[in-house]
Amino acid sequence: QVQLVESGGGLVQAGGSLRLSCAASGRAFSNFFVMGWFRQAPGKEREFVAAIRWGGGSTYYADSVEGRFTISRDIAKGTCYLQMNNLKPEDTAVYFCAAKYIGPTNNRPKTPDEYTYWGQGTQLTVSS
Repeated sequence: QVQLVESGGGLVQAGGSLRLSCAASGRAFSNFFVMGWFRQAPGKEREFVAAIRWGGGSTYYADSVEGRFTISRDIAKGTCYLQMNNLKPEDTAVYFCAAKYIGPTNNRPKTPDEYTYWGQGTQLTVSS
């Protein structure tokens, strides 16, 4: 089992920055996991934001956040971060971190159904 706990959400003005954190724990968690961030706005489906391979650190992003958001991880702390800059009102959503075991593959999971473990979510509100 893997447990994920997000933190760092809040209210920020458009153009501002915020960093979300996701602490992972559990005996199952290893370098063969991908950690991703998703978001869900009211009335909309949950959508992919960014992901990082825990072993190696390669990253990939949704087009809507490329160049504004940066995903990273601190292996020693077991924590994944999402640095969000130049925030826009349309970034307002509940942000979830998620994890998936991919084994020794190059898979790049991007859909919610592909992920096994989820955090409880943290709210980000961007005011205009």
